[in-house]
Amino acid sequence: MNPIILSADSTCDLDQELKERFGVQYFPFHILLDGREYKDNVDITPPEIYQIYYQKKLLPKTSAINVEEYRSHFLPWVAKGYDVIHINLGSALSSAHQNCCLAAQELGHVHVIDSGNLSTGTGLLVVEAGKMIRQGLPAQQIADRLRSLTRTCHASFILDTLTFMHAGGRCSSVAALGANLLKLKPCIQVNNQDGSMSVGKKYRGNLDSVLVKYTKDQLAQYPDIDTELLFITHSGIDAHYIQLVRETACQLMDFKEVHVTTASCTISCHCGPNTLGVLFRTRS
Repeated sequence: MNPIILSADSTCDLDQELKERFGVQYFPFHILLDGREYKDNVDITPPEIYQIYYQKKLLPKTSAINVEEYRSHFLPWVAKGYDVIHINLGSALSSAHQNCCLAAQELGHVHVIDSGNLSTGTGLLVVEAGKMIRQGLPAQQIADRLRSLTRTCHASFILDTLTFMHAGGRCSSVAALGANLLKLKPCIQVNNQDGSMSVGKKYRGNLDSVLVKYTKDQLAQYPDIDTELLFITHSGIDAHYIQLVRETACQLMDFKEVHVTTASCTISCHCGPNTLGVLFRTRS
């Protein structure tokens, strides 16, 4: 049985501790902003993107990893006799998954997983892959299990403002203005079959009360939450809100691990600052 390399798009948003624990090899997306190209969360961060937007009213364009880049990423490991498990951002959100599959078909020994998710919704699968590699399972068995687990990964986020969604052409100026005037904070739900997003419940009030209600709603929505791991993932938010969500979640359930992570630029640039989500798996 070949040794296995665990790889993922940088949009899985794991923290450094989990990346090191499971030996995750990241591949960063491209960020195009103000005439320059950056590597996501390598040489540009969400706060820098927000600063440029406020100064120049410019938002970045994101560029998926192309076939040749994936090929070059995988080739050294395949040439040394490794199998590779690679987990992609949901196929509804990017052409990265299609490009990755084309590179894998050419090389062989690369098992590509469409996470059907984004951010640490994808990260949940990466962690499960890491655990299975440690258990000594073969690559094909791991890949098959991961594909069956996508429906157990649940991701959602609360948006503090629709300004960035509007600037990126994802909602109308009327909707953005109305939401801001009424202090509405929509919950964005991720479809874990393909990664597409839809607007769920619209909360009203200040961020403190909204985040508490949202966290309670999400954890009450499923009867069989896996309490091994909870992600609190944000786009840049005051530590007070993170602690409030952590305390609320841990009062409701005894999570073995709670990891706070910052969303990649690819995710954050569409959501704006003060976006926060709780992400977790269910047992079925």
